[in-house]
Amino acid sequence: MSGDGWGGGDGGDSRDHRGSRDNRGSRDGRGSGDSGDVARLHRAFLARVVEPGDEVCGRWLRELGAAEVVRRLVGGGQQLPGVTDKRWAGLRARAERADPEHDLAVARDAGTRFVCPGDAEWPAQLDDLGDARPTGLWVRGRPSLRIWALRSVAVVGARACTEYGAHMASVLGAGLAERGWVVVSGGAYGVDGATHRGALGAGGATVAVLACGVDRPYPRGHTQLITRIAEQGLVVGELPPGDHPTPSRFILRNRVIAALTRGTVVVEAAYRSGALVTARAAQRLGRYAIGVPGPATSALSAGVHELLRGDAALVTDAAEVAELVGDMGELAPDRRGPVLPRDLLDPAAARVLAALPAQGIASPQDTARGAGTTADDAVARLYELRSLGFVERHGDGWKLTRQATISVDTDRGRC
Repeated sequence: MSGDGWGGGDGGDSRDHRGSRDNRGSRDGRGSGDSGDVARLHRAFLARVVEPGDEVCGRWLRELGAAEVVRRLVGGGQQLPGVTDKRWAGLRARAERADPEHDLAVARDAGTRFVCPGDAEWPAQLDDLGDARPTGLWVRGRPSLRIWALRSVAVVGARACTEYGAHMASVLGAGLAERGWVVVSGGAYGVDGATHRGALGAGGATVAVLACGVDRPYPRGHTQLITRIAEQGLVVGELPPGDHPTPSRFILRNRVIAALTRGTVVVEAAYRSGALVTARAAQRLGRYAIGVPGPATSALSAGVHELLRGDAALVTDAAEVAELVGDMGELAPDRRGPVLPRDLLDPAAARVLAALPAQGIASPQDTARGAGTTADDAVARLYELRSLGFVERHGDGWKLTRQATISVDTDRGRC
């Protein structure tokens, strides 16, 4: 690729300083006409050359601007600081093969757009990643990524999840979608897939953030699911069209999920799970880290439990997630056990009822001693209890009815 044309540094791509909305709109040369198109080509070029999350390149962009970085990579200019000669040679080799015009054309044919910092659709919360901020995002689907990200929550977890994990993920995805939340996950097998299906089944909004080109669904077994997400929601990725996933790209993808959303919910994760990487990235970014507990004996919940022993919040359903990450007034319902008939008794009557033995007959005098009252008061309470169906009279004594016996046994079982 030659050093002139769009790669020659004449595209009006100014230094990439962070600042106000107006500054963001101009620092990459975005305005109207050719300068904006050239700036987009610069970033599409860098998306092909530089790996996601490369903070060294992020610093170059911040200090020099994309045009100058591209000029040095393409035109054989002075080596940029912070990399070894070997790494610089590797970047130059990638640059020789990069063809951003082709990538953008392929993306357009696949119904995909390239969203860059400074664009109206760019989610400003991604700027919290600092120099690890994506060079740009390839977005497939009709809705605005910026608008959807404003009220979004991530649900992630184990690929080889249990039936319990799949059930919880599906219920959370559906419940959050029904409450108007955009549900974000990674499109993978297990918890991710169950989460997306739950949101889609509820007719809600969901976003899949991939670790590969958005035109190449991965895993292949989820091609139909990811296609449906693109039709009903959004499919997003940092990698240009046709690029494949690697283990490191999965890990780096997780920072985008964490930054896009208000909080990350982890449903089943072992100690070395990538889902924990997402939750910890959320914590570093000032977002909520949230865990769904599982059996104490389950290795697939061990990582979640370790997360919960720290600063993560414990939740059991979508209402609790919404209360945590939502706006003021989005409260989960109070959690209580069932109200038993004896709970409604006057305290004095309840003491008399508690003084009767579970089996057998008691005299009014014995009942009064057990309740700490007089015999006359005990008799009055016993007649009151009889009218309510708790006790029955047997000669001069009193005993619990079968209904009351069950109630007493149930109440004692609370202890």
